[in-house]
Amino acid sequence: MNILQPPDWARPKGYANGIAARGKMVFVSGMIGWDKECRFQTADFAGQVRQALQNVVDVLREADAKPEHIVRMTWYVVDKQEYVGAYKEIGEAYRDIIGRHYPAMTAVQVTALVEDQARVEIEVTAVVPD
Repeated sequence: MNILQPPDWARPKGYANGIAARGKMVFVSGMIGWDKECRFQTADFAGQVRQALQNVVDVLREADAKPEHIVRMTWYVVDKQEYVGAYKEIGEAYRDIIGRHYPAMTAVQVTALVEDQARVEIEVTAVVPD
């Protein structure tokens, strides 16, 4: 896996501009902040992020993939201000679950998610090296 960083660009914080990888591709559907029994334990944004990230890791494990194999993440949030306001807590949850691996990322605000209680949905692509 190679991080793609043009030499004259400012370094991004918390994500990569791009990643090149070769291996078995793993696609994880959008994970939301509910538990394995499809129940929300919290309405708190950062709490839902923590659970969604744990759900991602649990699904990756089924393909013998680890957080460091993630090459792309897309975050769908229902409230940009809620997302920005929780940066610190999101960062803590991210480092606890994913570590200090920062793939290519996109975050977009959407008008709603399918599950009404969901505040965030995280979709992932990973590549397990050959």
